[in-house]
Amino acid sequence: MPASVEELLPDSLLETIRGRAAGYDEANSFFHEDFADLVEAGYLKMFVPEEDGGLGYSLEEATRAQMRLAGAAPATALAVNMHLVWTGVASVLKARGDNSLDYVLAEAGRGEVFGFGVSEAGNDQVLFDSRTVAAPRADGGYEFTGTKVFTSLSPAWTRLGVFGRDDSGEAPQLVWGFIDRDKPGYRIKDDWNTLGMRASQSNTTVLEGAVAAPDRIFRKLPVGPNPDVLIFGIFACFEILLSSVYAGIGTRALDLAVEAVHRRRSLKTGKSYAQDPDIRWRVADAALAMDGLYPQLASIALDVDTLADHGGLWFAKLAGIKIRATETAKDVVEKAVRVSGGGGYFRGRELERLYRDVLAGLYHPSDNESAHSTIATAWLGPLDD
Repeated sequence: MPASVEELLPDSLLETIRGRAAGYDEANSFFHEDFADLVEAGYLKMFVPEEDGGLGYSLEEATRAQMRLAGAAPATALAVNMHLVWTGVASVLKARGDNSLDYVLAEAGRGEVFGFGVSEAGNDQVLFDSRTVAAPRADGGYEFTGTKVFTSLSPAWTRLGVFGRDDSGEAPQLVWGFIDRDKPGYRIKDDWNTLGMRASQSNTTVLEGAVAAPDRIFRKLPVGPNPDVLIFGIFACFEILLSSVYAGIGTRALDLAVEAVHRRRSLKTGKSYAQDPDIRWRVADAALAMDGLYPQLASIALDVDTLADHGGLWFAKLAGIKIRATETAKDVVEKAVRVSGGGGYFRGRELERLYRDVLAGLYHPSDNESAHSTIATAWLGPLDD
């Protein structure tokens, strides 16, 4: 039987990982020790089928694992997410009869680590266009030239999933493939020095003719919105797993708030702040918000697992859970800061770090504006020309 989430991430391992988080943040360094522990535990193989040496997790199980990990070390969870997105996409495709990424699962079972080289500065088309040039080669492979930002797991990936635009034919197309770390044609900038999520080391990757071999080109799609199952798989796994990380941050912030208000005492009344009506209201409001997030996240993940048909509402639902998770987590962290006293304002305190980490949720796609546009279109139809 595959390990349960609690067996995969026992309390002892989580406390070890939590104990390192402040040091990684302060040093702005990658979580090498966490990564080694997670590899040893088989965490990166959660989507890999049991017959290939993995855990055979569903997406719903993965959300619970990522929430648990993010409660200990958000930046570690966020970076690992990028590998889990690709293995999750391969699993989603396989469940729908598309075996084009089965090799991702097989290679992940053998220890390969997949990075997500998709985001580009200024590309508000996200998955539907690219600033990166994909140049066809005579052998059927492609050379990719362009700049990818927020490439999490930069120190650790062995395979990087990328896409670019090929304008060499009659109609432009978007080409998806994997490049290998041990091959030339790319460089990783040492430029990750951010407000939060520092241990993720999501450095900029500059592609300089990086070659994806013919057998590593797994999709060619027209430019523009596309209903292809690959796009659905990427959007579903990215938004749901990302939401899990921020749900984990919210959960931890609420726990810290509860601990703080029981610990702090009022000089005026002699009672703990857990007896203060205003403080109680804030904590209750945070708990109410988190209680609304958990079932939505579990439900949408289960719908992906069970191949539910939401038709034209799928992307609205996926964008919606991302906004709900990131905005709820940010609000809950702020409430926790408000009730926890001035000590939490000092560098090195866990709540201070969570306050910085949770702000990264503002920058991940879908952002608030594009999510509302997606949802409005799903419910009201497109804008008139």
